[in-house]
Amino acid sequence: MLLYPLLTTILALTLLPLLALLACRKKYRGRIGQRLGWGLAAQAARLPAASGPTLWVHALSVGEVTSAVPLVRGLRSAHPQARILFSVTTGAGHEMARKLLTPHVDLVLAAPLDVGWVAPYFIRVLRPDLFLLVETDFWRHWLHCLHCRRIPTVLVNGRISAASMSRYHRFSRFFLPMFRGFSLLAMQTAADAAQITALGVAPDQVVTLGNLKFDTSLLRGATVNQGALAIQKERYGFAVAPPLWVCGSTHHGEEAVIFQVYRRLLARIVDLQLVLAPRNIERAGEIVELAGQHGLACRRWSIDCQGGGPLLILDTIGDLADCYAMADVAFVGGSLVAAGGHNPIEPAAAAIPVLFGPHMEDFAEIAAELIDCGGAGQVGSAEELYHLLERILTDRHQRYAMAEAARACVAANRGVVRRHLAAIEPLLPQTTPPP
Repeated sequence: MLLYPLLTTILALTLLPLLALLACRKKYRGRIGQRLGWGLAAQAARLPAASGPTLWVHALSVGEVTSAVPLVRGLRSAHPQARILFSVTTGAGHEMARKLLTPHVDLVLAAPLDVGWVAPYFIRVLRPDLFLLVETDFWRHWLHCLHCRRIPTVLVNGRISAASMSRYHRFSRFFLPMFRGFSLLAMQTAADAAQITALGVAPDQVVTLGNLKFDTSLLRGATVNQGALAIQKERYGFAVAPPLWVCGSTHHGEEAVIFQVYRRLLARIVDLQLVLAPRNIERAGEIVELAGQHGLACRRWSIDCQGGGPLLILDTIGDLADCYAMADVAFVGGSLVAAGGHNPIEPAAAAIPVLFGPHMEDFAEIAAELIDCGGAGQVGSAEELYHLLERILTDRHQRYAMAEAARACVAANRGVVRRHLAAIEPLLPQTTPPP
């Protein structure tokens, strides 16, 4: 175990000139220093005095931050006197955390770099009573330092992709001690739990609590405020009456299929509108060019948020949920290409039919449940996508039935935050002596 922090320290010292250069780039400006702990003591000194436990929640990026939102709100409600600290690895995730979590946490900070001296310094300054890691972003030295200081560590909303599981097995001598160091591993699905125990983690360390994103979105009820939805569509530059198709978290190779299908649908549904939200917003310019190659004019939300038109490239962070809420049907990306898929819960919670491709390996159980209940459809090609969309958009009864099934599926799975809070409670320090 001592070899890992020693090697990372040597590497960090060797790469100091490179770190200095990275710190000059806009993408990393300020974050390198923050991740090394510069200014951390001053930030901690400005925190209000703690009259309850200090809870440190950590998320990798945007997706993990959105997963954490309902849990953080639940923690704040259950422990109003607690000091809640929220760290994020990426700049985009940090921006999202500040936007969504500032009212609920005491500090949003950059995560420590996992080099020898940095993680112990963060722990010494922040002095957490409990550490909660959201989904992924495992750093062995950081976790080992928490374990050595007898600070309970919990993996929340845990999931394991097929690629990650293969890596964990291949390097089990490295990863297994890290997983065994957790006080509790709360996994999303029974399959995730089975995989982590198959790796060699004791079954009593592992629980299946569901996916926090079932509690993330405000579940749309049977009665929808049509006036509010109309205002929302107008704000995004869309006509109110025509249908809207939202494609979220798309990857390279999927946009061409979507534009091809959209052009065909326009011949049948002339006023159909489309939102396309790429997983990587830096690809927006490339996607605009691709749309032009398909004879489609589009606008970018980051550049033209005052204009209007039927095709919008959503190249901003944090707006996809709003677009799902006003959609008539959704497609979840990363699934027509072999990227493992993305989480279909958010559009399902908005009570709209959900479509995705054959590659939903990272969300297999959730995807299967939505298909089984009739709330989602799976397609394997552009042709299948076109025909299913055409049926949904022209058959109001099918669209309503799928929407209601999706909503009911999410409703049946809610309560994940409550289960997480119950699992975490025994690990918190006792604030009053037992009777």
